[in-house]
Amino acid sequence: MGTPPPATVPFYNDPKKRSILFQLLTLLMVGLLAFYLISNTLANVEKQSIATGFGFLEKEAAFEIGESALSYSAADTYGRALVVGFLNTLIVSLVGIIITVILGTLIGIARLSSNWLVSKLAAAYIEVFQDIPVLLQLFFWYAFFYNVLPSPRQAIHPIMGVFLSNRGLVFAVPETHPVYKYMGISVIVACVVVYFLRRWARQRQARTGQPFPIFRASLALVVGLPLATWAAGGAPTAMNVPVLKGFNFIGGANISPEFTALLLGLIFYTAAFVAEVVRAGIQSVSKGQTEAAKSLGLRPSQVLNLVILPQALRVIIPPMTSQMLNLTKNSSLAVAIGYPDFVSVAGTTINQTGQAIEGVALMMIVYLTLSLLTSAFMNWYNKKMALVER
Repeated sequence: MGTPPPATVPFYNDPKKRSILFQLLTLLMVGLLAFYLISNTLANVEKQSIATGFGFLEKEAAFEIGESALSYSAADTYGRALVVGFLNTLIVSLVGIIITVILGTLIGIARLSSNWLVSKLAAAYIEVFQDIPVLLQLFFWYAFFYNVLPSPRQAIHPIMGVFLSNRGLVFAVPETHPVYKYMGISVIVACVVVYFLRRWARQRQARTGQPFPIFRASLALVVGLPLATWAAGGAPTAMNVPVLKGFNFIGGANISPEFTALLLGLIFYTAAFVAEVVRAGIQSVSKGQTEAAKSLGLRPSQVLNLVILPQALRVIIPPMTSQMLNLTKNSSLAVAIGYPDFVSVAGTTINQTGQAIEGVALMMIVYLTLSLLTSAFMNWYNKKMALVER
């Protein structure tokens, strides 16, 4: 007798076919919901005679922006105003992330210090700043600058050319000179050289076992090359010193209270969470690694830099990415203290043009783009630091 044919499985009992059906039904439901929302929105917009599209970006903005990394006036377009707001958000996010990672790492290491006082101070910092909402911290720093610091006429003058008042921090800067452009280029060149030098040093140490003083060499390049460029360009020393005229300072560079309050609030709040991430990452490394490193005669700083942190990074990077994203998204709270970030500028644009859908869509696109770029970079770095299996 031949082999009997396999029994036919009913469609509703086949897991693969059933899963495909459920996915198609889910996709259909999502599509129908999107169609309903879009068609309903368009109908309401047409009913109320509201103009749609992004043509408003080319119209005159007719409002000023207090801080701008680009030249801007009220006669510029809404598009340029939004670019200014985007750059303000980008600056706060980048500077905040860099300082937060450094401060949070130091506090996380201090939390595990054998020194009782250092450890308790770090723990107190973490508990205090984690438990206070970031918005309240922004209000505190904003009130501190405007209510505690003196007016420009009684400004705190710690050193020559530096003034601190309720109008912000004003300090002297070098006068415009062509050599400074070339100094900036030399810094970029030095960083590229340091990158390849570090790769060569690692390969050399893996091949010969001899370490190379990479830190001192990198410092000499990053500092020495711009200084050599400055000296070759005539060593200009002219400074643009701020001078009090009327009720404010003229000249120099100014860091506004709004920018400083936003930056301090975001840094101190997020650094408390970063510190806990670093602490957990360090504690995930086996104590045997530390004992083995000490038995080889390595100093505590070498144990931390060469043994502990490289292994802890594999645990630290994923949650650290989340904290970076949180800082970027929390920067949207700048509108509460008057700093002209993208949300603030977009909100003003919406109020003047009535283009609410387009304005909110732009906000979503900007923060989604920043988050995806941050995640992509950190995922790349995470893969680079991952253990390579043989």
